[in-house]
Amino acid sequence: MGQTTVALLGTGAMGAGMAKNIAAAGLPLRVWNRTRARAEPLAEVGAVVADTAAAAADGADVVVTMQFDLDSVVEVISAAAPAPGTVWIQSATVGIDGAAQLAELAAERGLVYVDAPVLGTRKPAEDGTLVVLASGPDDAHERCAPVFDAIGSRTLWVGTAGQGSRLKLVANLWVTTATAATAEVLSLAGALGLDPSLFFRAVEGGGTDMPYIHLKGGAMLGGDFAPSFTVEGAAKDTRLIVEAAAENGLELPVARAVAGQFEASVEAGHADLDMAAAYLNYRDK
Repeated sequence: MGQTTVALLGTGAMGAGMAKNIAAAGLPLRVWNRTRARAEPLAEVGAVVADTAAAAADGADVVVTMQFDLDSVVEVISAAAPAPGTVWIQSATVGIDGAAQLAELAAERGLVYVDAPVLGTRKPAEDGTLVVLASGPDDAHERCAPVFDAIGSRTLWVGTAGQGSRLKLVANLWVTTATAATAEVLSLAGALGLDPSLFFRAVEGGGTDMPYIHLKGGAMLGGDFAPSFTVEGAAKDTRLIVEAAAENGLELPVARAVAGQFEASVEAGHADLDMAAAYLNYRDK
């Protein structure tokens, strides 16, 4: 069997890092992005930059989509029109209903659908240390392995297509809640006349300490909101979480409050900033 030829559609904050690691693994790679200028630097690592999604997908063994939401994924894969039998690795966070809709689209087009969102943000994507939450047919595992090995430190196969998207919502609830809670904790410390950094010293080394609150909390206090996981993305994902819970008979008041916090940050004009910018909801008042 020859090398797996990969087409990656979407070279934004996550896709660009994924593409670099696929190329570094020696896999033939074509890339496409709606704004071509964002894909062109990947030519330096050996990727072929295509003018259209269809040109990128033509003849590829595996097509990877990394778009923002369901509508953009549908638009791009429809334009790409991969040949029947092509493996389609879908890595965007689209929610439960979105994953089901994409499975139907794949079936209509004769594609092998692998629902595989990833855990991690820009830096893990660049470092090739994403965790892949893969779900799909058993006979797709081997065909996906070269790509997953290139982009991630670990691949977790979790069942039939769609299960990966379910687990991604669960994991993202934890991430977004931790971020929102850190913003409130630091804001409360400031309101009580304390140096907010004392919070980190208080929990350091204990059972309630974790690296993530230092990462996001440090960004909040340092005013570093360069996007890794944007406010807009956090707002979209938390909406999907609340909707999925409601559709399955579960009310999540904390998740609903977190979704409201990120939506308020979007309305305040912070959509393109890192989700740590939820802290500005309190600082600006």
